[in-house]
Amino acid sequence: MKLLPALIVTLGAAAATAPALANEALAKAKNCLACHAADKKVVGPSYKEVAAKYAGQKDAVDKLSEKVMKGGVGAWGQVPMPANPQVNAAEAKQLVQWILSIK
Repeated sequence: MKLLPALIVTLGAAAATAPALANEALAKAKNCLACHAADKKVVGPSYKEVAAKYAGQKDAVDKLSEKVMKGGVGAWGQVPMPANPQVNAAEAKQLVQWILSIK
């Protein structure tokens, strides 16, 4: 019975890191990393730059989720971000929440 509390703590810690890993895996699966990286500009801005630009904006998740799915141009210069029809609304929200959490 002494192992049960340790097991609960271990599982809790694993669950806390799982979303970060899962969202990175989702970004890879949806081909986001072809144009973006966590800490450097590739074709588009780094995820750290995106997180810093939209920090504290209450509508950031909705606004960026829409941009992930439909694409856009102008927020980071004239290189367009193409639409990503392979990303559904739930996935876009998950990706954006992960991106905004990157420090």
